[in-house]
Amino acid sequence: MDIDAGDAAARLVREERARVLATLVRVTGSVDLAEDAAQDAVVRALETWPRDGVPDNPRAWLLVTAKRRAIDVIRRESRRAGKEAEAMRFLDPTPEPAEVVRDDMLRLVFTCYHPTLALEAQVALALRILGGLSTAEVARGLMVPEATMAKRLTRAKQKIAQARIPYRVPAAEELPGRLAGVAATVYLIFNEGYAAGSGADLVRVTLTAEAIRLARLLAVLMPDEPTVLGLLALLLLHDSRRDARLDDTGRAVLLADQDRARWDAAAIREGVELVGVALRRTPDRPNRYVVEAVIAACHALAPSYSDTHWDAVVSWYDVLLTVNDVPVVRLNRAVAVAERDGAAAGLALVDQLGDLRSYPWWHATRAELLLRLGRGDEARSAYEQALALGMSDPQVEHLRRRLAKL
Repeated sequence: MDIDAGDAAARLVREERARVLATLVRVTGSVDLAEDAAQDAVVRALETWPRDGVPDNPRAWLLVTAKRRAIDVIRRESRRAGKEAEAMRFLDPTPEPAEVVRDDMLRLVFTCYHPTLALEAQVALALRILGGLSTAEVARGLMVPEATMAKRLTRAKQKIAQARIPYRVPAAEELPGRLAGVAATVYLIFNEGYAAGSGADLVRVTLTAEAIRLARLLAVLMPDEPTVLGLLALLLLHDSRRDARLDDTGRAVLLADQDRARWDAAAIREGVELVGVALRRTPDRPNRYVVEAVIAACHALAPSYSDTHWDAVVSWYDVLLTVNDVPVVRLNRAVAVAERDGAAAGLALVDQLGDLRSYPWWHATRAELLLRLGRGDEARSAYEQALALGMSDPQVEHLRRRLAKL
């Protein structure tokens, strides 16, 4: 088998899997059946495409193959009257009526956020199904043990089946109430793509692009909603730095060292314009995504790292804490304080965040600040603890380089 052909096939399968799965869930009405059928189609594609060539329409090939698998499962599991006809309908479903959400991916995102499911289960289920993340990746993104996440996903699927939760688009008046969970899911999908938690790639462009696509669809659906405007702005501003985050050898480049001429000026311009609109829509009550986008804009508009307006960054983090007071936000604020007030001030804040001891970037941040303070032995220990908790290969390589300097 041609290795390049195999890699190309695997990449296409990854890109199309989530869309195929979303359509299958809509067509079959079953998460488990859709996942099994989609997985079977993926396996068949990886077996045949490298040998026979990628079909002209990979998504259609995967969808037809998965539907046939679903038909086989239904036929095997039950011979009751009507099941055969139901199965055959999958191959040529009748057109659906126009709905508020026309995209299958976005439809399923909203559907996952049924009010009978707990919020943490909603986010986990959508990340697993729509984001295509493994259970381990979902657990890492939500900062819970993998075993706990596996149980949470199983319970969510069981509740969907037992409560007969329909896979449909909620009515227009229901959409705002589900937006918080939808936005959280899109952001977490982006984050896993922007800084992959494991594997050979620092950035998984398929995930970042899919998150931005979903955010744009949300903006079309709800163009006046500050959460949507802030979310899209935030993703665009972060993604604008993508080409500068790796050097020519594939090594990670920190924000302070990036060539800002390689940043995407068009994405920055669009993101900043969206921030302005979103701020005007939230004059009295801060919105989490809008404030995060403002912080990203502070970095995007600074001509250099040393020229960053750290007073403004810290002040906006203070605002963010009023609406999203979580340890990771406090860690990021501590980094900004370290840039403004010095490493000792930043380290004092970091050391107050004991809840993050299982988070590799808490240890990595401590290591950098300890190194600046000349406490080499402590920095070495902190780097080693960060490495022990697992990261992507480029992140591991970066920390090992920092260790080597000690």
